[in-house]
Amino acid sequence: MRRYWEVKRIAFPWLRRDDTQSESTPLIPKAKADAEELDNITSELHQANNEQDRSSSVFTRIKPHYGYSLVEYFLKYCLFVCNLLFTALGLVVLGLGMWGLITKESFAQEKIGSIGTDPMLILVSLGLVLTTLCLSGCVGAIRENYCLLKLFSTMVLVLVTAQILAAILAYSLQDQVGNYLRSGMLAAMARYQDDLDLRFITDEIQSNLQCCGADNYHDWEINIYYNCSAPGVLACGVPATCCVDPLENGTVWNSQCGVGAQQLDEFTAQSVIFLGGCLGGISRWIEQHEGLIGTVSIVVMGVQILTLFISTRLMESIRRHRGQI
Repeated sequence: MRRYWEVKRIAFPWLRRDDTQSESTPLIPKAKADAEELDNITSELHQANNEQDRSSSVFTRIKPHYGYSLVEYFLKYCLFVCNLLFTALGLVVLGLGMWGLITKESFAQEKIGSIGTDPMLILVSLGLVLTTLCLSGCVGAIRENYCLLKLFSTMVLVLVTAQILAAILAYSLQDQVGNYLRSGMLAAMARYQDDLDLRFITDEIQSNLQCCGADNYHDWEINIYYNCSAPGVLACGVPATCCVDPLENGTVWNSQCGVGAQQLDEFTAQSVIFLGGCLGGISRWIEQHEGLIGTVSIVVMGVQILTLFISTRLMESIRRHRGQI
């Protein structure tokens, strides 16, 4: 509030002026000069009060400034770099999946019905989810965008929860999981010649696990080319990856080494092909590497939880910083 000083002049006897003109006084009236002097003093006081009000308003606009700590800067750029790398990885996976679908002409009218079982669709879905998830975290971290970070943390939380639930269900429903694996492998064997990706996956499983078929080598009868009623040369046979020694003299790949193997008894066939099924081989591989699988699962889960903690801490810092502005 502006305060005005009220100046009241006290008329002392020795300060009284004679306003009457005489020969020794000037012609300008003294009362007029005194009024002008009083106006000057009053205007100076008003100007001083205005300057004081302006300076006080400037000081009231100054607020304390909040700055990020070194730890918060480290968490911010750590989250940015990690999500940037995984975004690039997601784009690569997405590109490989789309390239596989386009190369095999999976979008053609005669093949669009079986696109749901195409393994390239798994790569496309994985790449799309990974790119969307990590891109939101990358942009949200570097731009300090609260909404994107909240979206990223929510998606990570949902992903962690889904993984925990999937692990619990897989452990409690082991028989059903085995049946799903058997159905999936039989479907891949039935389309062995029709889908190059399924053929590649089946060959890798059989050669690395040294197995043949889902339960045994007779499962290859499900394939129309290896069925014993087929007219071709592959009838009653198995793929070369089922053979114990598919290389002749260690150099030349013999693609006909499994011809007629289904007609052999187990004692004779064991010297030519692998008798055991791949489902049993997968179970044995899991048992042999359960320590490694558990370690990798814990590390992956720990990284996701750490990412969730960093994004939550960064969101709190952004909210606190905005509250101070």
